[in-house]
Amino acid sequence: MAEKTSMEVDMVNRDPNQINAHVKVAFEDVLAEADAVRSADCVWANSKKCFEGGKKICYLILTYLCGLPAALCWGCAFAELAFDQIWCVTPCFKYCDIFMMSMKRYIACYYETCMGPFCSTCGLMFSKIVVKQG
Repeated sequence: MAEKTSMEVDMVNRDPNQINAHVKVAFEDVLAEADAVRSADCVWANSKKCFEGGKKICYLILTYLCGLPAALCWGCAFAELAFDQIWCVTPCFKYCDIFMMSMKRYIACYYETCMGPFCSTCGLMFSKIVVKQG
């Protein structure tokens, strides 16, 4: 048996990851008659055939007309998304990381030189306060 390459399409299982499991619609999921109201048996039986046949034919026509252009559009959309992530977003985040690292050093220097002595002085002042309960 020949090994499948990544470019081959599985013609039997077309949704191996079950991403469209919610689209599996059967006649019984859409149409149902209550016990109190019933159509003739021939109407009910043929309506199921019409539903299934109409769904299949309509889907085939839509896929023939729109399937390839839709696949092309979605391929282009995901290519554009990948391009944005690879060439725009990731470099932008890297730029921000590098820029913020230098900002972090400036802020740390400020706190050590300006705020550190101020906080130490306040700590010394407030440490001399004694509270007596009377």
